[in-house]
Amino acid sequence: MSASSPTLFLLGASHRTTPLELREKLALTDEKMAAFHGRLSGLPGLREYAVLNTCNRVEFYGVAESHEAIERLQDEFCGFQGFAPEDFARIRKHVAGPDVIRHLLEVSSGLDSQILGENEIFGQVKDAYASAQQLGTVGPILNRVFQKAFQAAKHVRTETAITEGQISVANVAVDLALTIFGDLSSARVLLVGAGDIGEKTAKAFQSRGAGSLTVASRTLGRAMELATTFGATALPFEHVAVHLGQYDIVVCSTAAPHAVIRHDDVVAGMRKRPALPLFFIDLALPRDVEPTVAEFANVFLYNLDDLAKITEENRAARAAKVDHARLIISGKAEQLWRQVEPQCGGLHPAPIAPPLKPSEQV
Repeated sequence: MSASSPTLFLLGASHRTTPLELREKLALTDEKMAAFHGRLSGLPGLREYAVLNTCNRVEFYGVAESHEAIERLQDEFCGFQGFAPEDFARIRKHVAGPDVIRHLLEVSSGLDSQILGENEIFGQVKDAYASAQQLGTVGPILNRVFQKAFQAAKHVRTETAITEGQISVANVAVDLALTIFGDLSSARVLLVGAGDIGEKTAKAFQSRGAGSLTVASRTLGRAMELATTFGATALPFEHVAVHLGQYDIVVCSTAAPHAVIRHDDVVAGMRKRPALPLFFIDLALPRDVEPTVAEFANVFLYNLDDLAKITEENRAARAAKVDHARLIISGKAEQLWRQVEPQCGGLHPAPIAPPLKPSEQV
């Protein structure tokens, strides 16, 4: 492949092939993201790149001068995350050329989401692109691909109504709570995390008649701000563990790099309410709630993969809309590829092979 004919590529892993416990290990926290960008700057042969990092996927969209440059990117990522390259090879998605564009359009439109048609992903893709622009890691090819992808995704969402009904992780989580309790007017709800998901969750609880809402955040000022908006109570983050036993439903959505609700916290909390159930809904990745808390009697824990299973009926009901959306995307992807193909004609990069194990080396 010549330097004048680079390859448009996608390399990453998502919920499609990767269970929650592995996505957790691959996820890049804000702090890690900044450090990793430093590792990629100046990586030989990597002309452009943008990183999409969400609770369901870590994907690198890029333009590379050679197969070796893509291999170096994979090795750099696996080394940075302490993840064996041969394990990553089993779960990764690696495509080139028009397939990259098609995938980006499906992701942006909500078609490739764990919860079909969810709304958050479009903003997350836009944020990933904006971050890459600020860092100066995108150039003429990715600029055109992302900008046209946003236009196409908006068209798909409008034309097919694939996102009809305000589908979001927050709404699915609160609907689950409503199904369990039947009536939320007397339920005591604690939201741990006051970011975008926390705010949407608070709004969803309020719209469904939740009577008592408390917000905790690692930034107390943000918790107070959100509590004021929704007529809720703010709780200092360091007091969460002490007060767990006072709540019926705890929804977690922080960006902490480790669990914030631990096994011993729940042990202490359940001593105060042994006969009353406690429901945790963990919307974070890495997970906010240690999985072992589900072992306790009267403690129920739901995570992102659990919510996805609950929404399978929604996926089946929207099958016709999905088919229509894919048809539109196929045409849009083909049009966009014709525009960028002259700049990145290196269409088929060689498969990235995992390193040989010592027993396989000759």
